[in-house]
Amino acid sequence: MAQVKICGLRQAEHVAAAVDAGARYLGFVFFPKSPRAVTPHQARELGQAVPAGVAQVGLFVNPDDDFLHSTLDTAPLDLIQLHGSESPQRVAEVKARTGLPVMKAIGLSGADDLAALTDYGLVADMLLVDAKAPKDASLPGGNGLTFDWRLLVGRKWLRPWLLAGGLTPDNVAEAIRLTGARGVDVSSGVETAPGVKDSRLIRDFIAAAK
Repeated sequence: MAQVKICGLRQAEHVAAAVDAGARYLGFVFFPKSPRAVTPHQARELGQAVPAGVAQVGLFVNPDDDFLHSTLDTAPLDLIQLHGSESPQRVAEVKARTGLPVMKAIGLSGADDLAALTDYGLVADMLLVDAKAPKDASLPGGNGLTFDWRLLVGRKWLRPWLLAGGLTPDNVAEAIRLTGARGVDVSSGVETAPGVKDSRLIRDFIAAAK
């Protein structure tokens, strides 16, 4: 049964819908340019009703140490997601400096990008395999884009991983079947507009994934 991460949560009702439907991970975005961004104080409030066993994930894009620590001082996170151009060395630094496990997002568009899965798999605790953002995109993820899932068929993995990139209630079951993913991540695929989650879509997505 696939584990599900609902990312970009901003309202208590959607956090509750994700938890009630069986999400394993809840993602809070700490990237001001994103329509899904929350402040550390908002994330703390949203996380107060999250039960044990559901991981609270903070998504950061090329954060400096001061921003990481000020966020963690306010919002009690279980896992850090790095979704920028962080190097493998920086991933290791973040793990050491925060004491938290780190999930690194890797963008794929073709076979040339696959080597990064090995490079980051040596240092990250988890990987999130996403569609590579276009060069002119304002956001590194959450763009509703897919990639060729066949790139991942038969791959041997160094770390646990989540599949992301353009997943919806309609295609997630096929994505899992084709790639063998044991976990999936969704943001725009359960929204009615950028940053506006829909409880019914959240429930439908989790049901389809499981």
